[in-house]
Amino acid sequence: MKLVQLKVLLLLLLSFVLLTACSNNEETTQTNEDFKPYHNDHLLVSVDWLKDNLNNEELLILDARGEDEYLKGHVPGSIPVSWQQLSNMEGSPGDEDWGVVLDAAQLSERLSTLGVSADKTIVVYGNPNSWGEDGRIIWMLQLAGVQGKMLNGGWTAWEAVGEVTKEVTEPVPSNFSVAELDLSLFASTDWLSENYEQLVVVDTRTKKEFDGATDFGEARGGHIPGSINLPFKELYNNDSTIKSQAEIEKVMEDLGINKEDTVVTYCTAGIRSAHMTLILKMAGYENVKNYDASIYEWAKNDALPLD
Repeated sequence: MKLVQLKVLLLLLLSFVLLTACSNNEETTQTNEDFKPYHNDHLLVSVDWLKDNLNNEELLILDARGEDEYLKGHVPGSIPVSWQQLSNMEGSPGDEDWGVVLDAAQLSERLSTLGVSADKTIVVYGNPNSWGEDGRIIWMLQLAGVQGKMLNGGWTAWEAVGEVTKEVTEPVPSNFSVAELDLSLFASTDWLSENYEQLVVVDTRTKKEFDGATDFGEARGGHIPGSINLPFKELYNNDSTIKSQAEIEKVMEDLGINKEDTVVTYCTAGIRSAHMTLILKMAGYENVKNYDASIYEWAKNDALPLD
């Protein structure tokens, strides 16, 4: 009798284990089916990918945090670069073309000094708690015809699990030439002022700035009429990685923005907005442009409206 009871008990236990396993498999299958890769996932690399490719001679790593942070510690083999090095810094914020990407000839020279070439894989990382400088630099590389990649999670993710060094890497200059900039990703003040009412314009600044704060010396406060406020960090996860394809699509859908729309992003100086341009491009929003001069230049021109 006891033997029969033991067999029944074992059968019940086995059934429970099998049911639990099936349930877990179903949950795993559902999760996998729900996962959507980024539409243009070649624009993003993980920390694991970078660790595996760190010794690749065809890899060029750019540190977008600036030289001071670079000297405190950086990814081995990386080279410091600031967005200002690749931008027009003559004059003051708000002056015409201040802070915008350099012309083709000047950009060719600056990129050559960094060792940029068409046959290299270029990875850029930044500080996720900053202004999106890594996205800005990749956007400028794209204008030059180079497809840079962003390190997902940036310096925060690398520092947590990767090797950190203070050894300075000197760039090996190249002979890189940009015939002309790809302006399909670029919006000028003149073009935007003539077309903004027919476009989806996204203000990537904070709600405070959108509502009129002038914390960075803007000539006037407010936002371009009809623009939608989406702070660029709304597309980050809590761990500083980029939200998933599905999550980005949900954010955009909730704002009424479709992949077919022509989207123009802006911020104060075209940094945060360039970062969002990259993320939206990665998620399949192909008709997206960065208004490079952004609110600095727009606000200084009293003929242009602000709400």
